[in-house]
Amino acid sequence: MNRTLQSSDPKEKLKEVRLTDHLEDLRNRLIKSVIAAIFGFLVCYAFSQDLFKLMTAPLLEVMPLESHLIYTSLPEAFFTHVKVAFVAGLFLVSPYISYQIWRFITPGLYESEQKHIVLIAVLSAVFFVSGALFGYFIVFPFGFEFFMGFADDAIKPMPGLREYFSFSVKLLLAFGVIFELPLFIFFLARLGLVTADYLRKKRKYAILLAFIVGAILTPPDGVTQILMAVPLIILYEISIYVALAFGREKKLSTLDIQVGA
Repeated sequence: MNRTLQSSDPKEKLKEVRLTDHLEDLRNRLIKSVIAAIFGFLVCYAFSQDLFKLMTAPLLEVMPLESHLIYTSLPEAFFTHVKVAFVAGLFLVSPYISYQIWRFITPGLYESEQKHIVLIAVLSAVFFVSGALFGYFIVFPFGFEFFMGFADDAIKPMPGLREYFSFSVKLLLAFGVIFELPLFIFFLARLGLVTADYLRKKRKYAILLAFIVGAILTPPDGVTQILMAVPLIILYEISIYVALAFGREKKLSTLDIQVGA
C-alpha cells in the first residue's frame, strides 16, 4: 500500500505554499504576457507592409543602386513580414509586459514602493523603446554604411531577408536591454545588494565590460562598438546616482565584497 509522506514541520509546509504561490503567479503572468503579445502581433500585422519598409529603410538608404534585398526560399518573405509584425507587437505591448514582470519581482520591495509599480513599468518600457530607437536612428546608419563600404564594381551586396532581420532584431533588443540598466540598478539598490560607493569602486571594470559588450553585440567596426559602449557607460554613471538616491542603508556582505574584488 502506497503512502504519501508529508512533512510535519510547519516551516516546511509554509515554504511549499510560498513556492506554489510563486509558481502560480509566474504562470498567470506568463499567460497574460503571451496573450498581450498575440494581441500586439494581430494589431501590427495589419501594418506589416509599412513596418517592413520602415525596418529595411536604414539599409536601403545606403545600398548601391544596383543592389537590393533578396530571399532564397518561397515562404521567406512572408515569414519575415510575420516576424516583423511580431517584434513590433512586442514593442507595442511592452508597457503591459513590463508591468507583469515587475509585479512578479516586486515582493522584494517595501509595500510603499510597490504602489509605484505602474510608473516603474512605464519607465521600463520607455527605456527599452528608447534604446531600440537609439539603435535604429543612430547605430544602424553607421553600421550599414560601414558594411556597404566594401562594395565595388566587382562586389555587389545582395543581403538576404532572413539574415538582415536576425541581425537587426539582435541589435534592437541589445540596445533596448542595456537602456534598462538604471532600473535594474534601482531594484538592486532597493534590495540592498549594491550601493553607490560599490558602483564607483567598480567603475573601471564597468567601462571595460561596456566595450566588451559593444564588441560582442555590434558589427566588427570601431564606430558602432563605441556607439554602444558610450551610452552603456553613461547609463552606468546615471545608475550610480540612482543607487545613491534610492539605495537602502545596508552594507554589502563580506561574501559580496570578496566576489566583487
